[in-house]
Amino acid sequence: MLGDLVIGPGVVIPESELEWSAVRSSGPGGQNVNKVSSKIELRFAFERSSALAAPVKARLRAIAATRLDALGSIRIVSQATRDRPKNLENARHKLAALVRAALAVPKRRLPSVPTFGSRQRRLEQKQRQARKKQTRSRVRADDG
Repeated sequence: MLGDLVIGPGVVIPESELEWSAVRSSGPGGQNVNKVSSKIELRFAFERSSALAAPVKARLRAIAATRLDALGSIRIVSQATRDRPKNLENARHKLAALVRAALAVPKRRLPSVPTFGSRQRRLEQKQRQARKKQTRSRVRADDG
């Protein structure tokens, strides 16, 4: 194959943890499309991987939820070109991008507190809206 998949500094997925297979691709290819298996299916059993820490695996599970197969492996498909090596490289880039996204620790959200002025503006807007609605109500005829 192409060797270990380098994700970033200190993170390398060994080649032995990646499995790929070539299958017949749909799409362009002319008469060649029924003879050549150029579509690539890359699988990465990330739960068993020693290259990733537990929090990274949890984030990766959430990010790649739609790409998980029945065994819990990430399945990436590439059929962008008619060339098998280019599709394999494309699939590896897709996997690296997913893992890079999982490596980024999300910032903790701090709840904001509305300012006094914003509260006042909201209440004034509500009162204006209520007055507008009241003017739209039916006028009752008084039997004086």
